[in-house]
Amino acid sequence: MPKTPSKTTAKTHPARELVFGDLWEYDPAPETADPKMKKKYDLFINGEFVPAKSGKYFPTINPADETKIADIALAGANDVDAACKAAQKAFTHVWSKTSGQERGKYLYRIARLLQDHAREFAIAETLDGGKPIKESRDFDVPMAAAHFFYHAGWADKLEFLAPGRKLSPHGVVGQVIPWNFPLLMLAWKIAPALATGNCVVLKPAETTSITALKFGEICQEAGLPKGVVNIVSGAGETGAAVINHPLTTKVAFTGSTEVGKLIMRSLAGTEKKMTMELGGKAANIVFDDAPLDQAVEGIVNGIFFNQGHVCCAGSRLLVQESVADEVLAKLKRRMAVLRVGDPMDKNTDIGAINSREQLERITALVKSGVDEGAELHQSACKLPTKGFFFRPSVFANVSMSHRIAREEIFGPVLSILTFRTPEEAVEKANNTAYGLSAGVWTDKGSRILKMSTLLKAGVVWANTYNKFDPASPFGGYKESGFGREGGKQGLLDYLKIS
Repeated sequence: MPKTPSKTTAKTHPARELVFGDLWEYDPAPETADPKMKKKYDLFINGEFVPAKSGKYFPTINPADETKIADIALAGANDVDAACKAAQKAFTHVWSKTSGQERGKYLYRIARLLQDHAREFAIAETLDGGKPIKESRDFDVPMAAAHFFYHAGWADKLEFLAPGRKLSPHGVVGQVIPWNFPLLMLAWKIAPALATGNCVVLKPAETTSITALKFGEICQEAGLPKGVVNIVSGAGETGAAVINHPLTTKVAFTGSTEVGKLIMRSLAGTEKKMTMELGGKAANIVFDDAPLDQAVEGIVNGIFFNQGHVCCAGSRLLVQESVADEVLAKLKRRMAVLRVGDPMDKNTDIGAINSREQLERITALVKSGVDEGAELHQSACKLPTKGFFFRPSVFANVSMSHRIAREEIFGPVLSILTFRTPEEAVEKANNTAYGLSAGVWTDKGSRILKMSTLLKAGVVWANTYNKFDPASPFGGYKESGFGREGGKQGLLDYLKIS
């Protein structure tokens, strides 16, 4: 009969962690399908692809290897004017007279076509933006299609949004989207605008224009009436022309808080309606009764998803003091196995930083954290010799006075702060200019409900992070913006109510 190990033996031989190091390496698993991309992309105006009136183009770069992917047409004020006039004509003569049922059919068709072309859109998104192919494939494209499906269902039911009130579309909507989720942000903007009877002039980010312009091909394939959707590519001047054009009666912007403030100043005194989804510095709060292994997975997802290029990223981790050391130890072990490298490899967890400019900003903010005395822990992974890459990074011993605790880094960098009581956690979480999102990890449902009422954030996740649904409104408070995207609330922001 086998002997039962004594307590002394158990103490002498504690459970050992299995560490394989470099003994077992993953074989490369590159995505090799054809994304059907062009070498040159023109503007999409009035249902057709047309060159910019200036004839100018600018390159879009693959951030993983710094090679040029394609040339993108640079829209000027005359191009934006043509797009806005096409949208106004389509609104007046076609789209405003199209029934909700028919509008819904177009949206359903677009959603199904996105599903049909899902693989090529996922590859194009990864090549142009640097995010891992498994994220583009499993999140970005399916969620974009889901938004069109959801809003297609609302197109003929708008009277139920505000019973007893008269609802009408604004007309021409000017939309500017960022580079972190190009296709998904397009869906967040275009789907509710079309469902509510508006026409659109959209300006994608200059570093990630390809999937937006490929979406023009989807509009053509869906038979969408000419001028209902127009896409003009370019830099900040192009976006300013869209937003300030006299025909745009509603503006929807997603991007940095600094640019959002500039837009608000430029539109002050006008009658244009605005919605803005801006920056964030979200708190991810872990209590001592939380399921720590589950929490660590949520922390990793919250800050390293899309290389931290997420406005609602859980970039401030607040951990109850009694479990802080344990959480940090688990987090460091988890970070050690994250794979950083070729975004087109299906094994990759963290891809390329979107641009050299963003990489330099991340590097500068990390240096400030070190200079101010925070304790930096980084993954020991090997980075590719070409492209824009940054190691997953965690700062311990951070105080609220550190820049890394106050400023949005928009990269794979986490700051850890500690707290003793729930009241202290709330105070630290709310001690920010932002108010976009937050996470709470605890075993007590009552505590989750209580925290959700005290945290000044538009979205509060409970024992999870980065969960999205088209039916759930998303947006922020304070310098994180105003208005909502998704759900009934997001639809109402695209309607005049009387």
